[in-house]
Amino acid sequence: MPRFEARGAVTEALKEKGLYRGDKNNEMRLGICSRSNDVVEPLIKPQWYVNCKSMAQQALDAVMDDTNRRMEIIPKQYVAEWKRWLENIRDWCVSRQLWWGHRIPAWYAKLEDDELTELGAYNNHWVVARNEEEAQEEASRIFSGKKFELSQDPDVLDTWFSSGLFPLSVLGWPDDTDDLKSFYPTSVLETWA
Repeated sequence: MPRFEARGAVTEALKEKGLYRGDKNNEMRLGICSRSNDVVEPLIKPQWYVNCKSMAQQALDAVMDDTNRRMEIIPKQYVAEWKRWLENIRDWCVSRQLWWGHRIPAWYAKLEDDELTELGAYNNHWVVARNEEEAQEEASRIFSGKKFELSQDPDVLDTWFSSGLFPLSVLGWPDDTDDLKSFYPTSVLETWA
């Protein structure tokens, strides 16, 4: 039901149950789209997250483990910031609803006998893979003997996540190329101007 119709329906349902207590004007700022003049309202939508806990622990150990130190932060005063940041890490929301970017590598398998038809209606129908061919193989394994149709999630990866893919993609990853061996990971990383 469209939101404006739903508001009226909720008001009527409250009146029918004797729970309606009236209405009054409420002054507020209302977002208006500059192109369509529609009211802009938040839309709650499922998102993709990366669990960062094990990755953060590895990065923390690389600096903090005295017996097996693999990375050094210079100047030393920033080690405390490194530690504070990684010990309080949260899952990373990597999905964005944009028209451009690296597509989320997840496909939804809509089974022939599904009652609900919208993309993502059943959480256990998602298949994550490098490409559609791998997704097809994985879905065939998971939904063996069932007919299904795959649809790739229309969301894209967020800019920071996509930028992390750039050095890998230009150096030939996932193949073990000479460029990848020579230049990634880097031995020195400068993070300021």
